[in-house]
Amino acid sequence: MNPYSKLPAQAYWRTGVARHAGTGKLLPKLWSPTIPLSTDDGFLTVGSCFAQHIGKALHHAGLNRMLVEKAPAMLPEKMREQFGYGVFSFRAGNVYTASMLLQWLQWMVDPSRMDREIWVDGDECFDPVRPSIEPGGFESPDDLFAARDATLSAMRQGIEQGSVFIFTLGLTETWRNAQTGLVYASCPGTQAGDFDPDRHQFTNARFATILNELEQIRDLLHAVNPKMRMILTVSPVPLTATAVPGAHVLVSTVKSKSILRAVAGEMADLHDDVDYFPSYELVSHPALSLPMFEADRREVTAEGVAFVMRHFLAGLGVDDASAGPPRPDDDADALARADIALAEGDAICDEVELDKYNEN
Repeated sequence: MNPYSKLPAQAYWRTGVARHAGTGKLLPKLWSPTIPLSTDDGFLTVGSCFAQHIGKALHHAGLNRMLVEKAPAMLPEKMREQFGYGVFSFRAGNVYTASMLLQWLQWMVDPSRMDREIWVDGDECFDPVRPSIEPGGFESPDDLFAARDATLSAMRQGIEQGSVFIFTLGLTETWRNAQTGLVYASCPGTQAGDFDPDRHQFTNARFATILNELEQIRDLLHAVNPKMRMILTVSPVPLTATAVPGAHVLVSTVKSKSILRAVAGEMADLHDDVDYFPSYELVSHPALSLPMFEADRREVTAEGVAFVMRHFLAGLGVDDASAGPPRPDDDADALARADIALAEGDAICDEVELDKYNEN
């Protein structure tokens, strides 16, 4: 007898991975949540563009995916996602980095800390922390900050009422204001604003920095709701472009995702109210022998997304019996409803806009 004697099947590569390669079927016991979860939990979702798929899967499986910030009734339904409604639990837009999420939560707890920088283009105003949520920009600074206040209020409400906060980490590369410290959603001058090399600073966050930011995020969540639990995931979507001088985007992608994966795992190891879900591994590991990416080798296929989300829902114990009542127009089981929803449309991804600057 030794520590490797009589381990369960998932502990060995041959029976845990190789046996299932190319089948597209669930890897048994891939994810067994280490935090208490139930189908009655209120799930909040935020993060990179891949995080949008988690929210859709939860909703269409009949679980309580909380949409705290609702679109105005006057806004046509087909336009709501364009304006950032229903994409995540709050109208925060894509939150690619831990530093960006931390900034939002710090403003939520203490609005007096909120930075007042805006980007002006003619008569329109753009929000530097979510420049794409208002197509064409806001009409005035007052409108911009009123909208931001509404999101901060919804964020607090959701955290007070929810029970599980799901955050998908996407990037380590970040742009910020070197003078004020404001963290931008994207590089100024790409989606909106004007780039100033003396004022706009590029940083590529390291392991220790991100771990510290996640610790602060957890503390702020608990300051509002001491019972809040966290699930961390890492987006498998490669970088569109890297701003690291002289770097190849493939190398920057692997470095970035490796750091994020390691940090997420460390947080889960350190705290019994934090868990890690392996979406990154399911998409990126070649041993599964599945076609996970579209022809651009970046966008995850609808089948790949559904494969990941079936593992997520299976970990929550979702099946025909626990998914809740079917929707009136659909008597399919919960997993089938999730698959259909995930195939209906692509995620809204701000970072992909960087490729329009590719002149090669």
